[in-house]
Amino acid sequence: MVDGQSAITSIYATNPLKLLAPVSRGTSVWAYTSSFGGGMVSGDQTALDVRLHPGVRCFLGTQSSTKVYRNPEGRPTGHRVWAGVGADSLLVVAPDPIQAFAGSVWRQRQNFFLAPDANLVVVDWLSSGRQARGERWAFTRFESWNEIHVGTRPWMMDGLVLDPRDGALTEPFRLGRFDCLALVAVVGPRLADGARRWVEEISARPVERGATYLAAGSAREGGAVLRFAGQDGEAVTREIHTGLRFLSSWLDGEPWNRRP
Repeated sequence: MVDGQSAITSIYATNPLKLLAPVSRGTSVWAYTSSFGGGMVSGDQTALDVRLHPGVRCFLGTQSSTKVYRNPEGRPTGHRVWAGVGADSLLVVAPDPIQAFAGSVWRQRQNFFLAPDANLVVVDWLSSGRQARGERWAFTRFESWNEIHVGTRPWMMDGLVLDPRDGALTEPFRLGRFDCLALVAVVGPRLADGARRWVEEISARPVERGATYLAAGSAREGGAVLRFAGQDGEAVTREIHTGLRFLSSWLDGEPWNRRP
């Protein structure tokens, strides 16, 4: 905090990662990641360290979807996040979905360490690829791991591994008709009521056979974990943005609608 406002006191990036901060001071700071090449190519590795001092509010998003290009050599390509969130702070990590092209390899690991009364929202999601070009779940391998620790205790440890060697991803009992998967984790005393209402609203919906969109939510101590699957990525986008609308007052607006 600087004179009672959230403020970015240090920001630095090197190729291939870019960091843009259109709101560097105010009720909340907003920052967006991007890349010099418009996506991740074979061998690209990016790492992001985020440190929030007590009382700070921060939104971290992306300019657009993260494109992971074809990787015939199978060289490691991925992204790492380490974030420390101080007392009574709020960090919202809400990028656009990852779009893994045919033949790509992706590994992501995100670790969040919260003070006991800190607040966090994490959105981690992906699309099936370039559907307009006939690519659906055609990547070579996809991994995403998320860990959230509150104080000294692990609050969530979640991993997703998708590999066609375990069976075609387009088969009905794998990903089948769905083209978008999403995980949302919400934790913290300032967010618990909003998370609880979102889970209750989802739980009250009927489940239809052959539905084009599925949503599930589980209440956790101090928050909730929610998962979504949709044939249409726009439906998942609407769900996430609507469900997180309660953050607007904390962030002084809806940053995903006002990109740089």
